[in-house]
Amino acid sequence: MTGYTMLRNGGVGNGGQTCMLRWSNRIRLTWLSFTLFIILVFFPLIAHYYLTTLDEADEAGKRIFGPRAGNELCEVKHVLDLCRIRESVSEELLQLEAKRQELNSEIARLNLKIEACKKSIENAKQDLLQLKNVISQTEHSYKELMAQNQPKLSLPIRLLPEKDDAGLPPPKAAWGCRLHNCFDYSRCPLTSGFPVYVYDSDQFVFSSYLDPLVKQAFQATTRANVYVTENADIACLYVVLVGEMQEPVVLRAADLEKQLHSLPHWRTDGHNHVIINLSRKSDTQNLLYNVSIGRAMVAQSTFYAAQYRPGFDLVVSPLVHAMSEPNFMEIPPQVPVKRKYLFTFQGEKIESLRSSLQEARSFEEEMEGDPPADYDDRIIATLKAVQDSKLDQVLVEFTCKNQPKLSLPTEWALCGEREDRLELLKLSTFALIITPGDPRLVISSGCATRLFEALEVGAVPVVLGEQVQLPYQDMLQWNEAALVVPKPRVTEVHFLLRSLSDSDLLAMRRQGRFLWETYFSTTDSIFNTVLAMIRTRIQIPAAPIQEEVAAEIPHRSGKAAGTDPNMADNGDLDLGPVETEPPYASPKYLRNFTLTVTDLYRSWNSAPGPFHLFPHTPFDPVLPSEAKFLGSGTGFRPIGGGAGGSGKEFQAALGGNVPREQFTVVMLTYEREEVLMNSLERLNGLPYLNKVVVVWNSPKLPSEDLLWPDIGVPIMVVRTEKNSLNNRFLPWNEIETEAILSIDDDAHLRHDEIMFGFRVWREARDRIVGFPGRYHAWDIPHQSWLYNSNYSCELSMVLTGAAFFHKYYAYLYSYVMPQAIRDMVDEYINCEDIAMNFLVSHITRKPPIKVTSRWTFRCPGCPQALSHDDSHFHERHKCINFFVKVYGYVPLLYTQFRVDSVLFKTRLPHDKTKCFKFI
Repeated sequence: MTGYTMLRNGGVGNGGQTCMLRWSNRIRLTWLSFTLFIILVFFPLIAHYYLTTLDEADEAGKRIFGPRAGNELCEVKHVLDLCRIRESVSEELLQLEAKRQELNSEIARLNLKIEACKKSIENAKQDLLQLKNVISQTEHSYKELMAQNQPKLSLPIRLLPEKDDAGLPPPKAAWGCRLHNCFDYSRCPLTSGFPVYVYDSDQFVFSSYLDPLVKQAFQATTRANVYVTENADIACLYVVLVGEMQEPVVLRAADLEKQLHSLPHWRTDGHNHVIINLSRKSDTQNLLYNVSIGRAMVAQSTFYAAQYRPGFDLVVSPLVHAMSEPNFMEIPPQVPVKRKYLFTFQGEKIESLRSSLQEARSFEEEMEGDPPADYDDRIIATLKAVQDSKLDQVLVEFTCKNQPKLSLPTEWALCGEREDRLELLKLSTFALIITPGDPRLVISSGCATRLFEALEVGAVPVVLGEQVQLPYQDMLQWNEAALVVPKPRVTEVHFLLRSLSDSDLLAMRRQGRFLWETYFSTTDSIFNTVLAMIRTRIQIPAAPIQEEVAAEIPHRSGKAAGTDPNMADNGDLDLGPVETEPPYASPKYLRNFTLTVTDLYRSWNSAPGPFHLFPHTPFDPVLPSEAKFLGSGTGFRPIGGGAGGSGKEFQAALGGNVPREQFTVVMLTYEREEVLMNSLERLNGLPYLNKVVVVWNSPKLPSEDLLWPDIGVPIMVVRTEKNSLNNRFLPWNEIETEAILSIDDDAHLRHDEIMFGFRVWREARDRIVGFPGRYHAWDIPHQSWLYNSNYSCELSMVLTGAAFFHKYYAYLYSYVMPQAIRDMVDEYINCEDIAMNFLVSHITRKPPIKVTSRWTFRCPGCPQALSHDDSHFHERHKCINFFVKVYGYVPLLYTQFRVDSVLFKTRLPHDKTKCFKFI
């Protein structure tokens, strides 16, 4: 402590010793630091230099620290161990990689087996569903057969009558003839086909006296009739023409009777004979008055009560158009409903005129008792009072300006020429027909001529006198086309005519036009009606219409290289399993031998139509009772909804009360092979498809190397005689189903849309059910009808380029519809779809049904069609206006109704469907 203090104080005392010590300490620290620096810096450098010098020596084999070549490193023991470990690990890694690749291959093989098993399971499920479907259909067919409980009967053996049959016992009086005692049913069995033998008029002595026009027209008609046969031995009916005679030829009753009794098949009493006397003039001779005709029927336009046998003889219309078809362009339209005159009448009553009826003895001598009072004076006074009242514009003339036509006693004679009378009737809403004053004159040619002319131009007939027998009155319901008023009610006629509404008046005019066209207009219609009347009376079914025989074009079917294996567009709706059983036809028309009996009243009285006049089809159509224009025998069975169920059941089953039914696709094409093949490919797998009929409308045959697709159903390629759009609606014999899907070769429809349309058609079998909708419109500036294809909520037509319809309409279109319409379709190569819509609407008085919301169905990229031509729409405008003239009115009906199923595109949970109400 003392020393330390001394040092701090400057070294007092031992000062020299302290300085030495301090200097010594400093030297030691400096040397120590320098030594450490030398060791730390220079020693490593020297060591490095020394080692480097050793490696650069000439003895390369004695290198210790430098890199060694090859595997010299493995010479070291621990390095050798590491090398062995590395080689062992490498070998194990190679073995593991090989095992991994082998396992991957095994996994791939197993995956393939799994996929194959899944496919086999799916195929097995599909086969199971198909088998269930077949079993279900077989059970249903078995139940139907058990329900019928009837064996399939074969046709009975036809019994041919003997050539020299003894005949029936004669009735007590000739006027007492009826079918049960004057007609031999044994000559007309049900399966006979109603053969009719027509005598050759040229073989008669009085043949030179017949009117040449009448004889020529009658012969042309009989040659084309389906019932006429040349084998008189098997004939059911024998027809002989006796008039009309040329002027001024008068045939004596005794001479005519001698000619009739000398007929080769008269057989003493003339049973099963029909004597036809056609009249072209109002004063036609009643040739058969005072002639002994035995059991022969008489068909003519003039009858007296002593001569007419109700239910046996036939009152026919006069033969006005002998050798010419009616000119539809001259027939006035049925609208407007009201015309210039409320009613008209022109006639003159000449009591002094006499006819051949009074040649042998007077008519008064033939009748017993006094004739009733004549109301003609009261009629004249009443009608003149209506005319003078000026309440309505009427025209009545009881004195002819020119020489009146010859007529029977007490009959109102016709005035003027036929052309003048028609011009007046075209201006008349009603046409008065005053029956002869003597009620014992059942019908006269003058009255029949007035009736014919009124119906021809659309003037509703008003017949004054209920005792008159109108043509075919026991079969036709005349109150739907004419008013028959007793003469004592003549004072109420004006009130009665004014009370008719426009709709009722138009319906009567339309029905009258139909009766005139169907039964009165031509020689064919008159002769066919006479035969149809007799055939229906004796309860023989009509002969089927001859189907169009298809001339098939041979073709090869298969899978073309490079085509899409599944071009079918099913949409997003599961259609269920495809049927496995082969195509089957619709049930045949099994009511052939019972319909004539069971539906006689409804067929002729409620709904007269061409069913009995024209042969029926081999199918079973039954139109609704309100279809007054076609007849009950040509309608369609109502097929209502089935047992119900959810959307899944609806998809899996066809629905309806007739679950087993198929349809036929009819596709019209013209030299577009690629487009056609694509369209056929899209039909592959379509359920309920029976057959595809391709109408080859080109004179050039398909390519020989063309490979047609195999779509699972037959494809029939039909060759046509000429290029005509009317070929689309020919009733080909290859069509074996009631339902026809008419489709263009460039139309693109999905399977779900087709199936839905088929279901809808089954619920409305008398309608056209299709996809593209169109409508007609009135052009006010040009006062004409227009065809409109713009999108609209309203429609009146469904184009048949994609539509369902019944095969019966193919018969009507080809054989019943006026030929003038088909000629215009051929002229323009257009409008066949409009013509079909006119026909169906005219028959049913119902609009078509459009399904789904799509408007166009043309395939993209297809070659240009006829509808792309600029003149296409102009021609369709002309077609509509021409069709209106032919029909006399516009049968098309507007509708805003469209059928879309809620479950068609909407996916609904099963637990939510109960919340919806379907209307």
